[in-house]
Amino acid sequence: MNWASFYAIISGVNRHSTGIGRIWLSVIFIFRILVLVVAAESVWGDEKSGFTCNTQQPGCNSVCYDQFFPISHIRLWALQLILVSTPALLVAMHVAHRRHIDKKILKISGRGGPKDLEQIKNQKFKITGALWWTYMISIIFRIIFEMAFLYIFYLIYPGFKMVRLVKCNSYPCPNTVDCFVSRPTEKTIFTIFMLVVSGVCILLNVAEVLYLIGKACFRYFQRPEGEPKGAWISQKLSSYKQNEINQLISEHSFRPKFNVGRKNPVDKGERCSAC
Repeated sequence: MNWASFYAIISGVNRHSTGIGRIWLSVIFIFRILVLVVAAESVWGDEKSGFTCNTQQPGCNSVCYDQFFPISHIRLWALQLILVSTPALLVAMHVAHRRHIDKKILKISGRGGPKDLEQIKNQKFKITGALWWTYMISIIFRIIFEMAFLYIFYLIYPGFKMVRLVKCNSYPCPNTVDCFVSRPTEKTIFTIFMLVVSGVCILLNVAEVLYLIGKACFRYFQRPEGEPKGAWISQKLSSYKQNEINQLISEHSFRPKFNVGRKNPVDKGERCSAC
């Protein structure tokens, strides 16, 4: 898998995220993707070939390997990284939709020049209103996926320590045979490291949820005096729509410039009533 392209896609959300979100993305790239690509894949590269049993029975090695390693650690961690990072695309799609609407409004208002479009392209959106809910949902999904994969890993591999010797009596093995795992110490170290980093990512996501809630509460209590609470909440939840309304108002403010020297036709009925 091309992890560089994958990171480039999810890093597009970086400028629209909080400081904790940027730390989370750095942890994902440095301590998970790089470690997985550079070190972990080489450690598990000879996983099946290095798994040997003290028997010459054809098929016994493959059956015993599948019994103790139903899914490769590398493939499980790769699937975890993909699913954990995918919710960030929700924020990217939301931002792309807002930019599309803003560009559309600018073109309607006659201000769709290259500079205006470039300004919208480089615009940084604040995490308020509808974007706040999208961002919060993406973090909740990240937490759910992280915890689900930790639970699945615990069900498949109850002991985090990789043992050196396992005993297998599955068919077609003639009897109980001894099977040896290659480089168990290295695999134990990388397993514990990846699980610890996954726990750190969960803590960062929980911290970001608390930060967003705290910031929203701070904005709520810092609202202008005399403004009704209901009106403040409605304004915050509909900030995206309000932005469109402001653009439309600015559009109407430009129309008189285009209508100078043009007389509106007067209805005959109105002319007669004026007489």
